[in-house]
Amino acid sequence: MEVSISTPDTASQERDYPRDQVHMLKIDGREFILVGTAHVSRESAALVRRVIEQEMPDRVCVELDQQRYQALTQKTRWESLDIKEVIRKKQLSTLIVNLLLSAYQKKLGLKLGVMPGTELLEATQTAEEHGIPISLCDRDVRVTLRRAWRSTPFWKKALLLSAILASVFDDKEVTKEQIGEMLKGDVLSELMKELGEAMPSLKRVLIDERDTFLTQKMREAEGQRIVAVVGAGHLKGIIKALDARQEDDLEEINTILPVSSVWKWVGWGVPAAIIASIVFIGWSKGPEAAGDNVLYWILANSVPCAIGAMLALAHPLTIVAAFVSAPITSLTPVIGAAYVTAFVQAYLRPPVVNEFQVVGEDMGSLRRWWGNKLLRVFLAFILPGLGSMLGSIVGGVEIFRNLFG
Repeated sequence: MEVSISTPDTASQERDYPRDQVHMLKIDGREFILVGTAHVSRESAALVRRVIEQEMPDRVCVELDQQRYQALTQKTRWESLDIKEVIRKKQLSTLIVNLLLSAYQKKLGLKLGVMPGTELLEATQTAEEHGIPISLCDRDVRVTLRRAWRSTPFWKKALLLSAILASVFDDKEVTKEQIGEMLKGDVLSELMKELGEAMPSLKRVLIDERDTFLTQKMREAEGQRIVAVVGAGHLKGIIKALDARQEDDLEEINTILPVSSVWKWVGWGVPAAIIASIVFIGWSKGPEAAGDNVLYWILANSVPCAIGAMLALAHPLTIVAAFVSAPITSLTPVIGAAYVTAFVQAYLRPPVVNEFQVVGEDMGSLRRWWGNKLLRVFLAFILPGLGSMLGSIVGGVEIFRNLFG
């Protein structure tokens, strides 16, 4: 069994490739040529084409899953997206985060004159031109996002969302020189280190697990010579994993983590405690006291939820739905008021195809959130949801106070 690994810098230098971006490894009789890219770099796209055409490998592996590949290649993909079905399946929050991340990359791309994922699309197109088979080696982006969300501690979820939003609305110029710096291994290693220190669980899901997934898919790809095009931040992890020669079972990291049983108990326990408290108040203090607490619960939930819908400039019937549904949905973890209001808004004011197509640009402008019907659905999800959450806390605290007061 061959166990040698060629020195990446030496091999790349012999072929006149940037030594920080192209690594050539020989493992067990196979050759892996890793091309680390920035997803918003025209130079990366040119390098990818040059490496594939010069090496003419047996197969090209790319850091894409089927969803992202279709997003890059099918310009009419939005025509088949049913936003109401997304809401029914409770996948709206995943879609929002995915679009926010895409919007950030697209914003960088607009500043630099190249769209995000151009180098990955260039890899697939170059391979097709030369009749080279392609392997999509990344994990399903929906699985990645859900695992990331589930693994993030509750108190850090708000920090994560605020960081994503801040990056989308950040107007600071990004230069080509800064993109070039991001392609350097030491800079990216430092970024990964900082992410790991701030949110270890998030780094594990977004970086470490995907390093494992990408590496195993590359091992499973047919052919003796493989060119793999991946984000530069994955290079170090993939090289280490290839060197370890360890076969990994991907089933564990390719499933969505179940909701903790603790949260299930909380989800049902809190509403049960509120209902029981009102019943006890009625038994101990009389029906009038119980009625006052019921009315307080209704208003505490309905009013802020409806105000959230108003702030979203939602349809009048969406506002009515927010007012009516909030006190009911707050007593069950099965569905939240936010999903009710989003569904009603999407049904009454469905977004058109063009609004899906420009959502990336519109997300970067706070004013456009109220002009794009898709983003209005998002607002009709987020703002009433926050209102309902606030109302549940205020209403619950008051009922428990009356219980023991």
